[in-house]
Amino acid sequence: MNAKSRVLPYLLALPGIAWLLVFFVLPLLAQVVTSLSQGSLVTHWRFTWHWQNYANAFATYGHLFARSFGYAGLATLFTVLIGYPLAYFIVFRGGKWKLLLLFPVVVPFLITYLVRTVSWLALLSDGGLVVSFLKFLRIMPEDGFLIGTPAAVVFALAYNFLPFSVLPIYASLDKIDPTLLRAAADLYASPFVVFRKVVFPLSLPGVFAGSLLTFIPAAGDYVNAQMLGAPEQQMIGNAIQAQYMVTLNYPLAAAASILLMLSLLLCVTLYSRLFGTKDLTG
Repeated sequence: MNAKSRVLPYLLALPGIAWLLVFFVLPLLAQVVTSLSQGSLVTHWRFTWHWQNYANAFATYGHLFARSFGYAGLATLFTVLIGYPLAYFIVFRGGKWKLLLLFPVVVPFLITYLVRTVSWLALLSDGGLVVSFLKFLRIMPEDGFLIGTPAAVVFALAYNFLPFSVLPIYASLDKIDPTLLRAAADLYASPFVVFRKVVFPLSLPGVFAGSLLTFIPAAGDYVNAQMLGAPEQQMIGNAIQAQYMVTLNYPLAAAASILLMLSLLLCVTLYSRLFGTKDLTG
C-alpha cells in the first residue's frame, strides 16, 4: 500500500471530522467553559473554575433530573411495548405490503414536532375525544382531566418518539433469516417457542437501539411538559430552557446541561454493560 492509499481514508473523513469539531466539540467546550464561569449577562462571564455551579444545579434541580428520567423511562417502556408488536406484524404479516405499512410510522416525521404536541393538547383537553371517551366508559370520573397530569406528558413523549423505537426493531426483525424459523418449525417447535428461542433473542439489538434512541431525547425534552403538564410535571429541559431564556443565568444552565449529558452517558454505559449488543449477538 503506497502513501497515497494510506492518506486517502483520512482525507475522505476530513469533512465529517470538521463538521464534528465545529458543531459538536467547540460548542461543548464553550458549554463547559460557561459552566465554570461567574458573572452576569451585563458584566460578562469570567472563567474562574467555579465548580459551585454544578453543586447549585444538582441541589436546585436534582428532583427534576429524577422526574425526567422517570418520565423518559416510562415513555421508553411504552414505545417498546407498542412498537415491538407493530414491527413484528409488519415484518412477518405484512408480506408485499411491508413498506406501505411502515409508511404511517414514518409519516409523523413529516409533521413539525411542535404541531404533533399541539394535536395532543386538543385530544387530551377536557372536552376532547380521549377524555370524553374515557368518561363515557366510566373509566374517568365526570370531573376528571388529563391535561396537567404526568399521564399526558408520558403518553405524548411515547407518541412523539415511537418511530425511534419501531424502526430499529423493524430493521432487526427484518434481518432474521426465514430459514431459521422454518428449521425451528421442522423441529416441532411451537410458534411461541420459535418466538421465544429464535425471534426475540435475534431482535434484541433492535430493542436495545430503539430504547436508547427513545430514552435519550425524551429525558431532555421540554416541549411536552411545557404544553401538556403543570408546574408539578416540569422536567430538567424546562429548567434549563428557563435559565437560558428567562433568568439568563447561563453558568447555572450550562452546568445543568453538562450534568444532564453526563447522567445520560452514565445511564447508557450501564445499560450497555447490562444489555449491550455485544452480549446480545454473542
